[in-house]
Amino acid sequence: MFKTHLSHLSPCCRAHIYTLANSKMGHQFTRAHLLLVLIIASAVASRAHKLKSATFLSPELVLAPGSVTNTFHYNVDFPTGHIGIKSFHVEPVDSSGRPIPLYDTYLHHWALNRYVIPKGGSKSSSSSSDGDSANFVRNDGICQGNILGQHYGSGSETRRTATFLPDPYAIEIGNPEEGFEERWMLGIHAIDTRGVVDGQGCRECFCELYNVTIGGGYDGGLKCCEDGDQCRVKLGFQGRKRSVYLRYTVKWVDWVDGEFLPVKVFIADVTDTGERDMTETTGCQDWWLQVEYEVEPCSNGDDDWCVDVKRLNFTLPASGYVVYGVGHQHSGALGQAVYRQNGEVICKSVPIYGTGHEAGNEAGFVVGMSTCYPEPGSVNVTAGEQLILETNYSSSGARGHFGVMGLFHIFIADQLPQPPKPTMATTFLHRSISAAHVLSGFSAESWTILAVSGLAALLVGVVGFSIWVKKQRGAEDGYQVIMA
Repeated sequence: MFKTHLSHLSPCCRAHIYTLANSKMGHQFTRAHLLLVLIIASAVASRAHKLKSATFLSPELVLAPGSVTNTFHYNVDFPTGHIGIKSFHVEPVDSSGRPIPLYDTYLHHWALNRYVIPKGGSKSSSSSSDGDSANFVRNDGICQGNILGQHYGSGSETRRTATFLPDPYAIEIGNPEEGFEERWMLGIHAIDTRGVVDGQGCRECFCELYNVTIGGGYDGGLKCCEDGDQCRVKLGFQGRKRSVYLRYTVKWVDWVDGEFLPVKVFIADVTDTGERDMTETTGCQDWWLQVEYEVEPCSNGDDDWCVDVKRLNFTLPASGYVVYGVGHQHSGALGQAVYRQNGEVICKSVPIYGTGHEAGNEAGFVVGMSTCYPEPGSVNVTAGEQLILETNYSSSGARGHFGVMGLFHIFIADQLPQPPKPTMATTFLHRSISAAHVLSGFSAESWTILAVSGLAALLVGVVGFSIWVKKQRGAEDGYQVIMA
């Protein structure tokens, strides 16, 4: 029976308690005393047990060598109810569920957008008809309207970029206005680069390779690799069409007011001109945010260290504490940072480049972006405060880069976590210790051992939970702000 009570604890916790119970000292303990240790360890572990997880597949994407898909899929599978999203992880897979490497299918970017429709709308899965009645519930800025309104988004770096939000923070969803139901749209832009004549050129959407002419000095970028476009394939290359899916895993908690705190999601774009027309009800316009830009090749003759530096001065419309931040860049990236006017770094994010052949470690590709998780309350921003987003790319070599991006996601919270309220477990523990001097048969040495046992169990739980959180967050790398 005792083993049943301990079954949810880690092996090291169980071993510690079994040793205590079977020792000479342990025989002096009553069940209530041993329960103290169990309560302490259980209290630490209970919060992690509330986390839920589900994995889904996107609609099928059929790709042939050199082909492009840039499609929007409405009403994709997603957890329902009033919940808090803790993380959203994506990777491309084939019809057998095997991860697809980036050198075969390049995931240019994906974006997850929330929208609502009147109740009783289309019931079909991934219904494109939702697009006619969808009212998008965008993130909190910096733009408005439908420009960069996603809650989550990434690209080739998606496999090794952490999105986990530490407790008690989450993105609160599932509470639409009366008469509406919430749904999700997944936008996917992928390029099949099997057998193409120029891998980098196809991935960066070099217009000539797609036989597309835009004019106006536009030689490469999103406009040249739209849905259905075709990049040039080597003469005689034979490759079959194949099915590709995005496999995405959502982790969430059931929302409880007071137990979890909502975060606001902001996306800054280094191409933002800063222009705003306050008479416009649609918010940002296409010509204010180009989303992409060109990195011209180095012209100073020093190919060993040529850096293209682009900066944006911007403000956030709300004050709060920074909980999480991450950048989005393409190949050639050297890193990004958001910092104050005095040079104080608020958040930094640098690329992780692959070094191998397997999916998730493809040599030469950006396979991850480091993230920042400031200590709670240590970094705050003020509405209207002038901030700087700096985005760095390598411009070494004779080619440069087309269609690069410099987005930065910043999650902030209005509140800091409050000290935990007394629970039945902590109240019981406090009262038990307070009354220790009246309990028969227990010397000071006995209570010392009990206290140490409880602390040991607590530390085991805390350390284990901390390791789990760090694994979710991912590794962070250094970044040096390049001041002009």
